[in-house]
Amino acid sequence: MTMSTWKNLADYQPKVLKLLGNSLEKNRLAHAYLFEGRKGTGKKEISLLLARSFFCENTEDFRPCETCRNCKRIHSGNHPDVHLVEPDGLSIKKWQIQDLQGEFTKTGVESSKKLYIISHADKMTANAANSLLKFLEEPNANTMAILMTEQVHQILNTILSRCQTLTFMPLPVSAIEKELLKQEVSPNFAKLAARMTNNVEKALELSRDDWFAQARLVVIKLYEVISKRNGQAFVQVQTQWMPFFAEKEQQDMGYDLLLYLYKDILSIQIGNTDHVIYQDLLPQLEQHAIQVSRQMVLEKITSILEAKKRLQMNVSPQLLMEQLVLSLQEG
Repeated sequence: MTMSTWKNLADYQPKVLKLLGNSLEKNRLAHAYLFEGRKGTGKKEISLLLARSFFCENTEDFRPCETCRNCKRIHSGNHPDVHLVEPDGLSIKKWQIQDLQGEFTKTGVESSKKLYIISHADKMTANAANSLLKFLEEPNANTMAILMTEQVHQILNTILSRCQTLTFMPLPVSAIEKELLKQEVSPNFAKLAARMTNNVEKALELSRDDWFAQARLVVIKLYEVISKRNGQAFVQVQTQWMPFFAEKEQQDMGYDLLLYLYKDILSIQIGNTDHVIYQDLLPQLEQHAIQVSRQMVLEKITSILEAKKRLQMNVSPQLLMEQLVLSLQEG
């Protein structure tokens, strides 16, 4: 992610940044934070941003200058008083927490401040969690802890009660799209990939995946055949759709890609052309939007959502797809 400055990160997690900004301004930082939220929501970036604000030699208000020696060393991951603990294999072991405690008994190398970040804090073994608890119970004045987790329900209540919990919300679609465009993803793929996941890394991976590019084409082709109602739709399902979307997860994605096409028609009908995701198909979609009523489009959207739901049951995927094609061809 390129979103590491205070301004960039505020677009992603405005509430979290506002709260941390207020605490820094009033010099009232908590001694321990728990950052909880789904993967890809900026927890690690904000942990390191807070570390830079904590150690920066020339803060502007409370924002790190990004150019002093401390900011640069935290950026490059080699500040002697900032410690990152990550799982050793599948878990965080007791010895890792003990090593950390050993480091913290020493005087700060650069100043009296010390900060540690524990990634995937839910993966601590029971012994590691108990060791950490003792650490959290007796905080030093200039020591800060940041724990990060995607599974907050797996964190011990005794640890939760000693941390200030900040919840990281799923990223807004517009922020993901903006990030993808910055990474030189074409607008057609940026719009679509941003809506398929709320994780920048996954969206980026998807937008560069040949399979995803091909999936988009298979879906467009089926939509065109359904719109023409020339009797070729079932052949298309058998020869192209089913062989391509072979697994349940792929079929679900196929339904999503189809769903966005019909949502685009609805957007055109209500005058929101800017919201159209398949911008390269705009003239074709506009033509279709004139030919069908809004009620019919809503019924088609409902049919796709219903098929998505039924896909999770043990229904034959081919039968499900054929029934969906029938309902999409109606009207």
